[in-house]
Order: sequence, then structure tokens, then C-alpha cells
Amino acid sequence: MTAAPVQLSDLPAEPGAYALTFSVDAPLVLPIATLGDPVLDPGLYVYAGSAFGPGGIRARVGRHLRADKKPHWHIDHLSSRAACIDVKTYPGGRECRLVADLLASGAAVPIPGFGSSDCRDCAAHLVRL
Repeated sequence: MTAAPVQLSDLPAEPGAYALTFSVDAPLVLPIATLGDPVLDPGLYVYAGSAFGPGGIRARVGRHLRADKKPHWHIDHLSSRAACIDVKTYPGGRECRLVADLLASGAAVPIPGFGSSDCRDCAAHLVRL
């Protein structure tokens, strides 16, 4: 599955939430020791994140989509190894709400704790569709 490249200039520079959809074509080991170096099976995954710092959603998504980055967050390990095929933005939104909506519509948590180490409400901020 392919999609048109994301034009960062089209993304809002205001704070809010975003959802990145990734296509994983083959089993994928993520080198995240704190999560036990998990493996993602082939499928579609959505990562919900938030951007409330300088540059808002545009800056955060831009960082996630860059190839030349030092891994800092869990999502960096996925975004450097799998194709991001869609970006949705939610100015003023919250990632926990996005995760709750995805889980309510049938998504599942593939890696407990992925992207949610600072969240007390969500099992993860990555779901499998």
C-alpha cells in the first residue's frame, strides 16, 4: 500500500494530536529493550501522539518522518523501519482520545506500553487495525 508523500507545509503548526498509520509488510523487530525488543506482525498500525511544543503538530510529525534522527521515543524505532502511509491531524485534540476511539472500533494493542510510558490511562499509544 502506498500513499502520496506527506507535505509538511500542509500540516498545522498549532498544538494538538496526530495519528500516523504504518504499513508493516514482514515481521519487524523493534530494538526497544525496555519493552523486550517486541516484534510486530505484518499489518496496519496507528500511532497516536501529541504535539504541544514549539511548532506544534507540523514540527513533531516532521521529526517522526525524518530518516536522519537519533531514536528518542518508541515511535522513532517504528518510523525508521516501516512506511508511514497516512497522517491525520487533530488540532486541539488529545492522543488518548484517539486511542480510545480506535480501540472502541476494534483495534488492538500489539505492544503494551508502546508510546505511553508517561500516560496513566492508556495501555499503549500504538494500535493494530
